[in-house]
Amino acid sequence: MQKTLRFLSSAFILLYIFSLCACTRDISMNSTTKNIALIVRMNNGYYWGSVKLGADAAASEFNVNVRYTAPEDEEDVEGQIRLVNSELDQKVDALILAASDYNALVGVTERAYGMHVPVIIIDSEVNTKKINSYIATDNYNAGIMAGNQLVKILEENNGEKHQIGIMNFVKGTRNAEQREEGLLKAISQYEDIKIVAKEYCSSDKKLAFDLTHKIISENSDICAIVALNAISSEGVAEAIGEMNLAGSVKIIAFDSTPNEIDYLEKGVIQALITQNPFSMGYLSVKYAVDAINGVSVRDYYDTGSEIITKENMYLPQNQRLLFPFIK
Repeated sequence: MQKTLRFLSSAFILLYIFSLCACTRDISMNSTTKNIALIVRMNNGYYWGSVKLGADAAASEFNVNVRYTAPEDEEDVEGQIRLVNSELDQKVDALILAASDYNALVGVTERAYGMHVPVIIIDSEVNTKKINSYIATDNYNAGIMAGNQLVKILEENNGEKHQIGIMNFVKGTRNAEQREEGLLKAISQYEDIKIVAKEYCSSDKKLAFDLTHKIISENSDICAIVALNAISSEGVAEAIGEMNLAGSVKIIAFDSTPNEIDYLEKGVIQALITQNPFSMGYLSVKYAVDAINGVSVRDYYDTGSEIITKENMYLPQNQRLLFPFIK
């Protein structure tokens, strides 16, 4: 089974690399093809690669051109705003946006809506009602799931005081805030759980790695870290593995990259809160096409999340979540 899992991980990576290397469609080939701008928060990472794969699948199915762009840095909010304005200036037919900031992206979002350009927001909210649809994980509930799983793991050492850390990603991003809010809500009733450290890694794996070393050096009794996105999770897991603290410092992680799955299998990570970025990308394009054609779309679509552990990761339904591109 482990060999099969590693093979699937390799297949995932090859598919991902092929997707990023593939050329976008030449819109000059068919002037009637509708053009949809898909602008996400960062131009790398398995999560965004999965969103792009889903969007590409829908683009092929519905015969539309999807122009995929993103700033290099997830914290480059102004850069993302410029990208949105540039697409709007080119008279794009629909806008799909994963906003880098809850408030800062309101202006360009409302500009698109005012131009009668259908707006589909994915992954993280924007502080406006002037959109056609919002497609995302229920991030608050995912945070509660992470908190409940943390409590379940810590209950194995019942009666002890538990010091924990939080590794968040980007300040001002709504899904980062909601996941943390849900996590705090879930653990708030447990007086024996104390948060002794919270850091933001700016979706930088090396920074998450370094900050984990800092957390451990300043809090020798820490017993768990909750990491709230894929990149922060990989950085935390790499640091805990390097310090030979696997199992001693529990990790609750988000997403399901090949590296995270490997850490889960090895016992470095104890649980993954998975999302469905492929479906998010696919549905965003489908909804954009429907909106272009005057078809009503749902105001909100929850793409769902699940808890994956070493004990349940080999179940068929969870294999489909971990490897959504493998038939």
